[in-house]
Amino acid sequence: MKLKVFGGLWPLTLREAGRDFVAGLTLASMNIPQVLGYTRIAATPVVTGLYTVLLPLVAFALFGSSRHLVVAADSATAAIFSSSLSHMAKPQSQQYMALVGEAALLTAALLLLARVFKLGFLANFLSRTALVGFLTGVGFQVGIAMLGDMMGIEASAHRTLLQIKELVENRWQFDVETLGLSLLVVSAILLGRRFAPRFPVALVAVLATIAASVEFDLEKRGFAVIGPVPGGLPSIKLPEASLSEVVALLPVAASCFVMIIAQSAATSRAYALRRREHVDENADILGLSAANAAAAVSGAFVVNGSPTQTAMAESAGARSQFAQLVFAAVVCIVLLFLTEWLQFLPRCALASIVFTIAIGMIDIKSLGSIFGESRGEFYLAIFTAVSVVFIGVEPGILMAIGLSLIRHVRHSYRPHTLLLAPDRSGRWSPAPASPGLQTEPGLIVYRFGADLFYANEESFVSEVRGLVEGAPTKVRWFVVDAGAITDLDYSAARSLHELLDDLRSQGTQVLFARVSPYLRSDMDRHGITEAIGETRIFARLHEALAATHYEGHEQQAQERP
Repeated sequence: MKLKVFGGLWPLTLREAGRDFVAGLTLASMNIPQVLGYTRIAATPVVTGLYTVLLPLVAFALFGSSRHLVVAADSATAAIFSSSLSHMAKPQSQQYMALVGEAALLTAALLLLARVFKLGFLANFLSRTALVGFLTGVGFQVGIAMLGDMMGIEASAHRTLLQIKELVENRWQFDVETLGLSLLVVSAILLGRRFAPRFPVALVAVLATIAASVEFDLEKRGFAVIGPVPGGLPSIKLPEASLSEVVALLPVAASCFVMIIAQSAATSRAYALRRREHVDENADILGLSAANAAAAVSGAFVVNGSPTQTAMAESAGARSQFAQLVFAAVVCIVLLFLTEWLQFLPRCALASIVFTIAIGMIDIKSLGSIFGESRGEFYLAIFTAVSVVFIGVEPGILMAIGLSLIRHVRHSYRPHTLLLAPDRSGRWSPAPASPGLQTEPGLIVYRFGADLFYANEESFVSEVRGLVEGAPTKVRWFVVDAGAITDLDYSAARSLHELLDDLRSQGTQVLFARVSPYLRSDMDRHGITEAIGETRIFARLHEALAATHYEGHEQQAQERP
């Protein structure tokens, strides 16, 4: 495994460094409030949000290859581990933080294995449709979880339905002033996002509410504040967990692993293509592994390549990982000198920032696009979102992967099939394969739209028999257009042998056209080539059709008296 360091940094000119320095300052001003907000989703102390953009940023810049990917706290992965860990230990407790660190360390180990054994393809099983639905569900879940703090109502439950129940039962705690401040912060951030996306509205909101909290002593007026935040750099130590806890954390780490690979790979690839740059996905996986290991030993939680923060970095003018290193330097200064002021931040303001993050996760535009192009995939996305809200985040992502696979298998089990048949002008045109149609008297050209394997072999055999038996004239030649067939398993090969024998006994010859080298290898191995004859297997469709006409003329000549 070849190791290259600072692949996302070099080459870097002095002018580019100056531009990225300014971008890093801008990125810090925009992102620090967000990473503080992510701790509400992660159920960890506020300072851990700052830890996620310190050593993890440096670790990815050191080992990753993407010049644009921002690796930091992420709402999706935070929701994944907090939903499970909150049932194993009390949130923010010492035991909980040990489990959080262990989950990050296990995630780092899985990412390292993915790099060594090139297992990154596993994330491809989470389709983009399911990912949109999953993030939408997380958005609703996180948004509902923030309503309690935004309205001054205590809601300690971790399940969405129970949180709604608590909000209703404790509605007498509702505080108008708390809600008013929350709505002011939400409105300011959403308007800023709409009309001034590069202006750090969230940072201004944090500074303004802290100033108001100090000036008017909001805590005494009934506003809950986040309380003391420890300053200084994080201590470096390995998280401690028992063997049983490690085993229990493996599914959580696996879910985080899938989300990290899926989001990070898609994000780094998109920005590399936009800038016409090369990106080494294996190096990025190693960088993500190092970033999560750094998070684990520095008291942070699982980090991810964030699409939203990467977009913010690009809008700020960042063009290399140098901007992220500047971001980390700013965070270092905040940790050393400014954390004492964070204790005055009203909890409703922090919850409001997270609420706007949750709103951004609900991708109405993508859902509308999916609905317009594929109703089936739209229902898949909605079902995934509902599952996340009502069942939970971790079961939701597993269900998303399962539904994506089921949908793919369903397409392979019932693939599109076509038959070339004459249209009104007499020309051959693709038509749905149905008995009673034929390409021309004595000839059927049939296309099967998937690989042949044990699940669809019966469908293939039944349809071929139906077409031959239902043809208006005796079928002498049956041409299989195998352009979509690249694989043939043992079970399908046995059924194909039986079909060939039956058709041959009826006087129907089978030819295969557009046969790829991969399919030809399978046909040779399973004895299909020998059963058909090498002269009846063709790389192009027109060659197969020419062979049927040539043989037809020969046969007619032999039948003449």
